[in-house]
Amino acid sequence: MGSEVIVIPIIFGVLFGIYYLYISARNKERLALIEKGADASIFFSNKRGSHNVSKIIILNLALLSMGIGAGIFFGGLFHEVLGLSGEIAFPGTIFFMAGAGLLTGFYMTKKLVTKD
Repeated sequence: MGSEVIVIPIIFGVLFGIYYLYISARNKERLALIEKGADASIFFSNKRGSHNVSKIIILNLALLSMGIGAGIFFGGLFHEVLGLSGEIAFPGTIFFMAGAGLLTGFYMTKKLVTKD
């Protein structure tokens, strides 16, 4: 009962720590570049490496969700029709289909980035 009370703050603490380290490292890097006399336009450049990140995130999350849904569906089929144990059928197919969705997302993202 008491472990739930401890786990939730730890999760939020870890997420806050990662965000804080990201912001502070970015700030230190920018200050070091400014001290060396670098132009501020490098922070807002539209080079080939910068692309629309929201499209990529939405694409990968959509394919991951579809893969998890397909994994649950196929796991149910394997459990009911083929008689596989539910402890084996569900996790196996969920992870396999989620990985297949992420792999598909990788190739679609690569195609999307090279098109831009």
